[in-house]
Amino acid sequence: MKFVHIADLHFDSPFVNLADKEGLGETRRLEQRKIFKKVIEYIKDNNIKYLFISGDLYEHKYIKKTTIEYINNLFKEIPNTLIFISPGNHDPYLKNSYYNKFNWNENVKIFKNKIEKIETENANIYGFGFDDFYCTDCGIENLEIEEKNKINILVIHGTLNGASLEEKQYNSIKSKTLEEKGFDYVALGHIHKLDYNTYENQRIVYPGSTASLGFDELGQHGMIVGELDKEKIKLEFIPIDETEFEIQNLDITQINSKEELIETINELNIEENNLIEIYLTGKRNFEIDTYEIKKFITNEKIIKIKNKTKINYNLEKIAEENTLRGIFVKKMLDKYNLLESEEEKSILENSIEIGLESLI
Repeated sequence: MKFVHIADLHFDSPFVNLADKEGLGETRRLEQRKIFKKVIEYIKDNNIKYLFISGDLYEHKYIKKTTIEYINNLFKEIPNTLIFISPGNHDPYLKNSYYNKFNWNENVKIFKNKIEKIETENANIYGFGFDDFYCTDCGIENLEIEEKNKINILVIHGTLNGASLEEKQYNSIKSKTLEEKGFDYVALGHIHKLDYNTYENQRIVYPGSTASLGFDELGQHGMIVGELDKEKIKLEFIPIDETEFEIQNLDITQINSKEELIETINELNIEENNLIEIYLTGKRNFEIDTYEIKKFITNEKIIKIKNKTKINYNLEKIAEENTLRGIFVKKMLDKYNLLESEEEKSILENSIEIGLESLI
């Protein structure tokens, strides 16, 4: 049997992390539609009989009815494909959710908060859906697969081997449990990083987010295409999000002015479909205001600039001076050494830099 497995599209996400660039959020929302249409076109062109969507298809708090209609209209274009949706923590099956109140196409099955088995010609499809924004137990421990000679697939949203308290709130499932149950394939969602074929014949898979949501989701994003029988499994990752988010490090130790820094950034070589966040590294020789610098960046592919530099002063040596700036630095270093937060240390470093420049 052939299938497509996707997760975490987050339709109508507000893209708050991309707010630095005016209009980028709306652009990405339009691209989400384009990306999902590519999935449907692939299914049509390759006669795929099963589509597994492992949660967070949309953002419950922001989703528009017109977007739901767009999704469902695409589902109508693949009437011979069985579509299984496992609601997640961003799109739970609530009383007022579109999963509950919308009239979905007849080829769509949406799982609820008790594990359910759907029998098809080729396989038994098990599934579970969140009915709240949190889930601590889906009941997988109590499940017994009845027809072990048939292909058995689980579609579910959750955290594999979650250890922290936060991870356990999002349906933490042990991989050992899933292996012991004997599923032929587990279509997971929730973790936005691709995890497949990390070992031979892998059957428990995260496809990652279908469309990247920002700079914490670098690299390629797309879908898993699988071909499965009882003896073997063949998986392929197909990238379909044309936009890639990338972080570039720029060492500015040898740059001596704001003007020179702006020129250097504007001359960076950036691939056409990439969106860039720049990390300024090394030692800075002048005060840096990233907000001010951003005003003069001409390449629209550069979305964010973060200052991760250190001030280019030997503070310990200055602190030994019997001068006003020596006394100032010594007192500031005493405060610095008491701090634990990296953010607080960065703020104090900036204060030292400003203070030293005013004492020149």
